[in-house]
Amino acid sequence: MVAVPKSQMVITMQLGQARAQELIAELPEQAWQRLSCADGAHGPRVYDWARTDIRPLREPGTGHWLLARRNVAAPENIAYYICFADEHTALADLVAVAGARWAIEECFQSAKNETGLDHYQVRGYRAWYRHITLSMAASAFLLRLRQAVKKGDRNTARSCP
Repeated sequence: MVAVPKSQMVITMQLGQARAQELIAELPEQAWQRLSCADGAHGPRVYDWARTDIRPLREPGTGHWLLARRNVAAPENIAYYICFADEHTALADLVAVAGARWAIEECFQSAKNETGLDHYQVRGYRAWYRHITLSMAASAFLLRLRQAVKKGDRNTARSCP
């Protein structure tokens, strides 16, 4: 699953091309389902979700969809995702994967703030890779230390420099 802009061109089931927002706008209202993608800081994150098939030329047994997430309070706010999975994947499963993105984004934001993940000034791949690896290792260390302190595990917390 990958988030895409509303202007993203996709291959329709008629082997034409259309923008994501145009393809979703053609869906009937009954195509939308209200589902929670995960719990947030203020309870379940509930949105209206719809999907439509795209890319008719594909491997047997696989599915490609354009997934849309519509804000319940502001229906004009729609996010778009291109999804690839087993052809029998339920909409609820795609919604759960979309909801998992928030945890990943929070992890990267934390790494940016606490370990300088976004503070690299390198020109080569090798230097970039070293910086990213060190930042992510530091982030994992801080997470482990935070968990140990919360649990009151003084031995683990003391063994950390």
